[in-house]
Amino acid sequence: MDRMIYVSMAGAKMNMQRQDVLSNNLANVSTAGFRAELDAIRAVPVRGDGASTRVYSLETTVGYNDAAGPLSFTGRNLDVAAQGKTWMTVQALDGTEAYTRAGSFEVGADGTLVTQSGLPVMGDGGPISIPANTEVSVAPDGTVSAKDTKGKITGVGKLKLVTPTDQLTRGEDGLFRTSDGTELPADGNARVQDGALEGSNVNPIETMVSMIAAARQFETQMKLMQTAESNEKQAAQLLSGS
Repeated sequence: MDRMIYVSMAGAKMNMQRQDVLSNNLANVSTAGFRAELDAIRAVPVRGDGASTRVYSLETTVGYNDAAGPLSFTGRNLDVAAQGKTWMTVQALDGTEAYTRAGSFEVGADGTLVTQSGLPVMGDGGPISIPANTEVSVAPDGTVSAKDTKGKITGVGKLKLVTPTDQLTRGEDGLFRTSDGTELPADGNARVQDGALEGSNVNPIETMVSMIAAARQFETQMKLMQTAESNEKQAAQLLSGS
């Protein structure tokens, strides 16, 4: 009887965690450059003295969906979409180098090119500084140019574009880094699309269907726990002779 309760309890817990992942994906269906988080669960035997008759569910981290999201053309000079497997580099709040596919940039109060959340956008030589009263443009190779009021165009830096060979790791801040924390070298062959943004690669319909399925599985596990409790009460009554 306790085996039934243990299995259903573990299953219900994992379905709750799956719902957390799915709801987070659905909440970011409109977030530029968002990568859908993937989840997987496997059964692991509980080892100890005696026979291994119990198993528990273990969440397996499988990373994120690396498929590109849909492109939307905005015509805005500071909107950039990375092409292929390319990522753009930013400086995280802790000072480390991190990577993102969200290319909606703006010029900060101090003239530094930053993300919508205020993180400095990194160039090959560090943060990119934009001169005042200039019009900014980004070339396909990531070169950032500024055009002044007299029509003179000056190169002010080049986006540090990287192409990782292995899948990156998502941090708690939503940015991505290498698994060992090392910085990736700039890729001279990487390209971007100016005047466009990459959308989230979350499929809202598929995610909603998965959430409904997870909710039904959770209800089934809870009913199994109630059934086990009822069976245990009946067994106790039979043994007590009442």
